[in-house]
Amino acid sequence: ILCKDGVVLAADKRASAGYMIANKNVDKVHKVTDNIVITMAGLVSDAQLITKLVKAELKLKQIRTGREASVKEAGNLLGNILYGNIRKMSMVPGIVSFLLGGKDDTGFYLYELGVDGSILEAENFVSTGSGSILATGVLETLYEKDLSVQDGVKLAIKALNAAIQRDMPTGDGMDIFTITSKGAEKAITKKIVKVAQ
Repeated sequence: ILCKDGVVLAADKRASAGYMIANKNVDKVHKVTDNIVITMAGLVSDAQLITKLVKAELKLKQIRTGREASVKEAGNLLGNILYGNIRKMSMVPGIVSFLLGGKDDTGFYLYELGVDGSILEAENFVSTGSGSILATGVLETLYEKDLSVQDGVKLAIKALNAAIQRDMPTGDGMDIFTITSKGAEKAITKKIVKVAQ
């Protein structure tokens, strides 16, 4: 969610394998620099490997140039990795998409990176993953222009809750990161435990 004073990125905690819940405590939101955060949806192994690769490449760029990459540069790097990944000569290409949010000297930005390496800049908000249809309905209804980061966190909780209630592969908790003038930080980590009645 793009806000007037920052960016909010959020995800649930569940990994699924078909109709089976494979893990209930997955981190799907990752800080890749002090000012850039990504979320992941899709094949876990590719998502984890690409996240490690992006972190390493951005750190190397900072060491070589003496400056942190801009949000657009980070988005282009991630998009190039995804583009190359989907076009490998293999029977089963990796399928993973990302959201990337961050700040640099020119402002706050939010990008959607498709499984094919496409890069789309979000104007207000974007959602990805199996629960995105449900989350997008909430975002579409409740998003307001000039939303504060504090209100963006509340909206993210509502959008995630809608997906958790109706989408089987979404659940078990949420992680929410904010990116403000102070940089990127984890705002909320919440586990959801359902007790048998």
